[in-house]
Formats: sequence, C-alpha cells, structure tokens
Amino acid sequence: MPPLRFAIFGTGFWSRYQLAAWQALEDVECVALYNRTIAKAEALGREFGVPAVYADPEELLDKEQLDFIDIITDVDTHSRFVHMAADRGVAVICQKPMAPSLETCEEMVAACRAKGVPFFVHENWRWQTQIRAFHQMLNSGRIGKPFRARIHYVNSFPVFANQPFLAELEQFILTDIGSHILDASRFLFGEAQSLYCQTHHVYRDLKGEPVQGEDVATVMMPTDRGLTVTCEMSYASRTEIERFPETYIYVEGSEGFLELGPDFWIRETTAEGTFAKRVRPPHYEWADPAYDLVHASILPCNADILKALRGEGQAETTGEDNLKTMKLVYGAYESAEKNVVLKMEGGA
Repeated sequence: MPPLRFAIFGTGFWSRYQLAAWQALEDVECVALYNRTIAKAEALGREFGVPAVYADPEELLDKEQLDFIDIITDVDTHSRFVHMAADRGVAVICQKPMAPSLETCEEMVAACRAKGVPFFVHENWRWQTQIRAFHQMLNSGRIGKPFRARIHYVNSFPVFANQPFLAELEQFILTDIGSHILDASRFLFGEAQSLYCQTHHVYRDLKGEPVQGEDVATVMMPTDRGLTVTCEMSYASRTEIERFPETYIYVEGSEGFLELGPDFWIRETTAEGTFAKRVRPPHYEWADPAYDLVHASILPCNADILKALRGEGQAETTGEDNLKTMKLVYGAYESAEKNVVLKMEGGA
C-alpha cells in the first residue's frame, strides 16, 4: 500500500511533537501544512521536510490529494475545519477538547457520520505507558472486583506564568486536563451513570484577581461496572508527591488494592503481600523533557488511529467515543453551576 498522505492544520507548540510522532511511523507522509501565519508553517516545513505550506485551508484541501487531516489548532476553530474536510470526504483527526460546547461536538460527529467520513480525536492520555500497564493489571482480576477508585491529577505547575491567557478563559481545567482525566476514567472504569462536580477558583494574578475559569475540579461518578470513581484535578495544590504531569490512580477491590503512584511505580497489594514494579514511559529525542511521558503517548495513539485509517480495525478514540467524554466534561460544568447530581445518558 502507498503511504497515507495527510496535512497538519496548525503549526503551534504541539504540532512539532505530533509531526515527529507521525514521522516515527511507517507508511504515512505529511505533505502539507496550514497556518494562518504562514511564516510559522514555513519554518516547521523546513525543519521537518514538509514540501507544501498554505495560509488558506480551503486552498490546501482543494489542491492536495489527502487521506486525512490532523487538526492542531485552537479549540474554537476545530468545528470549521472538521466540516471543511467532511464536505470533501477527507478523514479527520482532531485535538482535544473536541469543541467549546457539547452542541458543537455533537454537530461535528453528526456531520462526519452523515458524510461517511472517519473522525478521530487525538486523546492520547489513555495511551501513556504506565496507564496501559495499570489497565492490564486491573483487568487481571488479582484484586478482585473493584468497587472504589480515585484518579489524582493535582500539582502546582505554573501554567498561568507560562501561558497567562489561560487565566482569562471562562472554562479551564475541566476542558483542558478534565477531557483527559475523564476519558481515562471511562477507559479504566466504565461509563458514568451519574455525575456530581464541584469547582474552585484559587489562583490570583498580580492584581489579586481570581482566574476566570476554574483551576480546581472534583468529579464523582458511579459507573456501570459498579465502581464509585472520584476524579481530582488541580493546578493550585502543592503536595510532596506531585510530579508534573503524572497522574496517580488508586483502586480498591474485594481482594486487594492497586496503585499507580509517583515516579511510575505500580503497587498491587493482596493477601499475599505487595508486589511493586516501575513502568517508565519511553523517551524520544524529539520530546520535550518536561512533557516526556505525555509526548511518548502521542506515538501509540497515532499508531492506533493509523491502523483504523488503513482499514485494519477500530480505533479507540473515535469521535463517537470521545463524544461520551465531552458529555462528562460539559455535564461537570452544569453540575457545578447548579450544584446538582446529573443523571448521565444510559445511567440507572
């Protein structure tokens, strides 16, 4: 089979890591880049040997013969580009969060479904090496039937110092990291039957003003697998165990306890004692050392989507699947605003 040809839309910070991961895979070729500031596209094209660059996305789609596009632009533009590609019968990969509202997410999925166009969301968090290993151990049954779990993403990483515009967003941590954490919960523990969320605005800028969007969120969900799951997210908490951007996971089962803790240690405790092993993610030369474990998860996520594009099976992170995660994200906002428990679609 000839290599699949694709274009990247958006050449900002994340695109170089996405492109490097694509180039690490076989039988796929980036042939064009789009960015509204064409100088950025030209610079990335020179660095990675991409032959064509465009400042007009429609011109790119009309001139290039493509198998898919990879959208790595800001969230407000995702829908526009998804519809553009779907109208031309071109498969789409989109960064998370899918869209700035649940209604728009639903419209994007429906448009691709109506056109028969494959649609995927690049939800890479569940593809982290240590989370995949944790998932495998959880499914081994050695800790019995899980009944309670906690996902803990809590740190004091200075996101607002590095990206001050984040403090001005009306919606922040639930759309930013929440789309990852709530998806990981679905992957590990099943679908939420109901949801309750509380949020906080802790960070203060130099003028003493609170952030616009929430920088702390707690979500509790009973799932269809019989667990009570709590997801804790914060950029305002300083703890001894924080190791940005690691995620910690704790599961209680009828026969034991399973923990993913700091520095990638997984500990399984049963009546026979505690078994511990360290599962470190791979390191790639192209990755940013501060984001190593996250950047390492891009490659297996891309590989999974690539197999589906080749017709070799179903990808995990389709648009249809990610829509379930987006319902949790925007359901969490509704729950926090109204201070109510929301029944989720399909819930008891």
